Amino acid sequence: MLDCSSPTAARPTPSRRQVGALLLGTLAAGLTRPAAAQPVVEDVRIADFDWVDGARQRPVPARLYWPNTSSLRRRVPLVVFSHGLGQSRTGYSYLGRHWASHGVASLHLQHVGSDTSVWTGNPLALLDRIERAAQEQEAFARARDLRFALDRILVQDGGAFGDRIDPRRIVAAGHSYGANTTLIAAGARVIRDGRPLQARDPRIAAGIVISAPPFYGERDLRAVLGAVEIPTLHVTATEDVIQLPGRTSPFSDRLAVYEAIATPRKALAVFRGGSHSIFTDRPLTGGLNLNPQVKEATATGALAFLDLAFGGDPEPLRAWSSTWKPILAVAPAGFASASLAQPAVSSRERDRARAHPVQPL
Repeated sequence: MLDCSSPTAARPTPSRRQVGALLLGTLAAGLTRPAAAQPVVEDVRIADFDWVDGARQRPVPARLYWPNTSSLRRRVPLVVFSHGLGQSRTGYSYLGRHWASHGVASLHLQHVGSDTSVWTGNPLALLDRIERAAQEQEAFARARDLRFALDRILVQDGGAFGDRIDPRRIVAAGHSYGANTTLIAAGARVIRDGRPLQARDPRIAAGIVISAPPFYGERDLRAVLGAVEIPTLHVTATEDVIQLPGRTSPFSDRLAVYEAIATPRKALAVFRGGSHSIFTDRPLTGGLNLNPQVKEATATGALAFLDLAFGGDPEPLRAWSSTWKPILAVAPAGFASASLAQPAVSSRERDRARAHPVQPL
């Protein structure tokens, strides 16, 4: 394995024969450029890594948000975060800073091939670059990025950080395309030519799934997600709509992903209103007042979920649901015990879903 001081954003060349992008997560954080990282809080250490997976000749840049461990007496949990399309390791900084300031390390990966590199080059070829980024080959390369990054932080760089990470409390998390990466690392699989295609990492003990697109080209989501057995928190909003020319993924697709998870060790939080990119660092999308509330609620809700997943304590999540009830359409009280009752959906979202039905790839 080689380290590079400044890896380039070179993209792999996925096969065009692999039709039907596995993920509509190509939208990721929307067709807008990522916001700049926000200022760092004093009690959080930030370290950037410019790793290269020598076996695949693929750069895997990462940014680590590390707690102030001088006041901690035991090993810390680790979240490995996967970004949406067109983002980078500097994105979703509000989550990394909040989690680290509360004793949870957060390693934010950059997936070269579906990162900020999609915005470079001829603007007339933008849709082609987005389509390449959504290919099945890239989807599974992302999950292998996650495995490689865990190897680096836990084993090869163990003296610096790995020795202080609790290997029993490792969490995969992601937004949009990154949510699908999380599910693949958690055990999602598809069948190709009669053989299972998967990239599960058994070190992942819980998942935080934000705005997950459907697995496109797959008619039976339960078959894809049935092997996901770890506890998962699913986060979305009633206006969480993904749109591309000729393709639309309504908010109901997020619910379908949640429902397809077989284990009852899952929880669902649905915010009222919002947008698909409200969960990124962008400060205005989804509403000037709602945006910062959803960000704070998402960051704190994830920690409450980890208390349930790792400690078996549902009270923090119940208290969270009570606190944020005014902006929640679905408020989790613990792990699921029955099938999901459909939340209230705005007329705007219903009209949008009718006007733009999902087109299969």
